Amino acid sequence: MQIGNLDHVNVRTTQLDSMIDWYTKVLGLRSGDRPNFPFPGAWMYAGNTAAVHLVGVDGAPRTGSEVDLKLEHFAFAATGRNEFEAKLRKMGIQYRRVEIPTINLIQINLSDLDGNHIHIDFPADE
Repeated sequence: MQIGNLDHVNVRTTQLDSMIDWYTKVLGLRSGDRPNFPFPGAWMYAGNTAAVHLVGVDGAPRTGSEVDLKLEHFAFAATGRNEFEAKLRKMGIQYRRVEIPTINLIQINLSDLDGNHIHIDFPADE
């Protein structure tokens, strides 16, 4: 066996509809085909890949900072950093920019509505 690329991340949430909206509007993912599982959810696509699987669960909304998470973050590689930063500013979404010159990378760190840490990695020289 040889591991290839990461296939997807599974995120449990008590605010399914709001999270679908967030991943669509902020990250530009789209909700797409999903098997008929016996629980609510959505598959959010980046291109042809269902990269984020959202699973609706019952309970009070909580954010990542309020629980002891085992997964600290997940990341996407992307292009179009200037447009993305402009969109975040326009939407009033807080983010942190980290420049890593040794690997020619600029990370845009942000959190979804449940407090899950996501970073979007852009080539520094784009």
